[in-house]
Amino acid sequence: MNNFYKHKAKIEIRFSDLDVLGHVNNAHYLSYFEQARINYFKEAIGNNINWAKKGVILASATLDFLKPIFLNDNIFVFTKCQRVGKKSFILLHSIVKETPRGEDEVARGTTVMVCFDYENRSSMDVPNEWKDKLTIYEYGNTQPPGNAEHEERG
Repeated sequence: MNNFYKHKAKIEIRFSDLDVLGHVNNAHYLSYFEQARINYFKEAIGNNINWAKKGVILASATLDFLKPIFLNDNIFVFTKCQRVGKKSFILLHSIVKETPRGEDEVARGTTVMVCFDYENRSSMDVPNEWKDKLTIYEYGNTQPPGNAEHEERG
């Protein structure tokens, strides 16, 4: 995981996340992606974004459940920007739990984020500053290598 993903966010499992079977209900996995995404934006783009004026909206999400998560599991979400387009960008996510053998992937997915102008209530181009910061964060320069495919992840 660490070779593919740069960003790693710790997730605290709440008792209210559990269902009657004692594992995290599937509805909470996207919330974990969201928590990690917020941390990712802060780290990659910075805190100077006025989300009430110009921000992002979730346009699409896919999620593959691999193994259950339980209350006492120590979990993290890895996040990576796969591609930046004209008005949107794709984020890859992997939820892992720490085990005595290392990290064990329990879920993976993608989210498509569309840049949105909340004042005009319309989509907008990804700001060039965001494009540059995302690319520098992920690749260390402003020219990313070829797009990584979802299946290439660790």
